Amino acid sequence: MNGEAPLMLSVSGMRGLVGESLTPPVVARYAAAFGSWLVESTGVKTPHVVLGRDSRPSGQMFEMAAASGLTAVGCRVTRLGVLSTPGVAIMAGHHSAQGGMVVTASHNPIIWNGIKALRHDGVAPPADQAMQIIERFKNDDLAYAGVESLQPSDEDLTGTQVHLDRILPHIDVDAVRAAKLKAVVDSVNGAGGDEARALLESLGVELIHMYPEPTGLFPHTPEPTRENLTELCEQVTKHQAAIGFAQDPDADRLAVVDENGSYIGEEYTLALSAMHLLGQGDKVVANLSTSRMVDDIAAAVDATVVRTAVGEANVAAGMEQCRAALGGEGNGGIIWPKVCGVRDSLVGMALLLEMLAKRGKSLSELVAMTPAYAIVKDKADVSQELLDQIGPKLKEKFSQQKVDSQDGVRVDWPDRWVHVRPSNTEPIIRIIAEAAEEDQAHSLVSEVRDVLGLA
Repeated sequence: MNGEAPLMLSVSGMRGLVGESLTPPVVARYAAAFGSWLVESTGVKTPHVVLGRDSRPSGQMFEMAAASGLTAVGCRVTRLGVLSTPGVAIMAGHHSAQGGMVVTASHNPIIWNGIKALRHDGVAPPADQAMQIIERFKNDDLAYAGVESLQPSDEDLTGTQVHLDRILPHIDVDAVRAAKLKAVVDSVNGAGGDEARALLESLGVELIHMYPEPTGLFPHTPEPTRENLTELCEQVTKHQAAIGFAQDPDADRLAVVDENGSYIGEEYTLALSAMHLLGQGDKVVANLSTSRMVDDIAAAVDATVVRTAVGEANVAAGMEQCRAALGGEGNGGIIWPKVCGVRDSLVGMALLLEMLAKRGKSLSELVAMTPAYAIVKDKADVSQELLDQIGPKLKEKFSQQKVDSQDGVRVDWPDRWVHVRPSNTEPIIRIIAEAAEEDQAHSLVSEVRDVLGLA
């Protein structure tokens, strides 16, 4: 193993470089650690675990390793094949399983893969439980089963239909069908292509489908950001579509393009969904790095925003605590508890298509109704020494402002904010700033870089 290759262990699960820090034995050990934790935490001697994967070329290899690790500690495994992360979460509930596991590295490039664990309710274990699993993995604290306790595995490939059956009852299908919408979807050769196609067909939406095959050979950098979606923008214009959607490889994130071929971004996925769904007294949960557009939208209908640390599990835990109507993150992740407890690009598609159908306005008109901010997202490689100094340095520099330190440091002014935190999934720090104008946001990022001594 390359000693410099990172193996990321966090509330987001495990990620590493294929063939270097992430190998089949490493995956089997992590799966065994999760299975051992399930046995202890649920009191079930032979927990049922559903296991799916995204489309990466290394996925089948790691799926087999994960199945072996789970089986070795007494779990009964149901393999779901290539399926989106929210699809796996829903299948955990469908099977009344004790847990779920997804072989995925989400938006990371093809050289990465990883493991995401899910509880019986389809939600990723929150920080304290994630740490228990990580400690078992690090300490080889694995409760291997005797031969008499080993369980046979089976297979269920109905995940796409089950996913649709969970979403469609909550959507006005007739209204969407009547609107006769056209959409372009870039599934980036990831896991979500089949589910996206099935959803839009069910809604009567004309689909132009880019990269639908689950080959895992990403045609562009898979994170659904502006610079990676120029072709999607062009295709929306070419086909005169009402909307463009971009999924990431495990289809839990969604970015959006308007009818003019303009990338409106991941931040608007939650903002527009909130505009569509929220009513008086509702609560919406968002992480500290999410645009304050959602705060303004909530305030307009007398709803409340609750902020959490970054990480889907943290958002889901916050939603559960306050019984939120909606939750999500500014990376295009929507969590609608009526459907499931994890981010779901299909939910985002369905809600935005319903919104277009019911409001009778174009996407650009709906965007113009939302309060506009400029958000700048930056990242930097840092040493462990500097990581330890981020909090003290920023708190000293911005001592006169409102500081939230539940996840790195977020500093708020009346008209802008900046958030600095270590990534859960890469060996970097993220610097995210938002202000009324883009140059003001860039200025905040530069100020933070100066304080931390970053070039």
